[in-house]
Amino acid sequence: MSPGPAELAPLMDAYARHVIVCTGGHCSPSREGRMLYAQLARLLQRENLLFGPRRVKRGETPCLGVCGGGPIVVVYPEGIWYAGVTPALLERIVVEHLRDGRVVAEAVFHRLEGGTRDQSE
Repeated sequence: MSPGPAELAPLMDAYARHVIVCTGGHCSPSREGRMLYAQLARLLQRENLLFGPRRVKRGETPCLGVCGGGPIVVVYPEGIWYAGVTPALLERIVVEHLRDGRVVAEAVFHRLEGGTRDQSE
């Protein structure tokens, strides 16, 4: 007897947020997105956000469909889109938004309608 879908389903630990970094060449032609993606791993580890109930999952994509103002970083489930992300801004996003729950409002260029509101509003 072959295994059913439940037996074949991948296992994933729960996570509180998902951060997506655009690493494509259109929004960051100097490869800043790739550097930010690597920095994100170090920052999440430093802030103890890799495991447990506040776990943050990170992902990269070659395109988020916004080819200007990059690098672009998106945080879900809030649906917060940050533009022009620098290493210093990424650190603020990790500490203020991901760790402390306060959106870095001055760097937001788009909010997904119906997204979860942050604690600072």
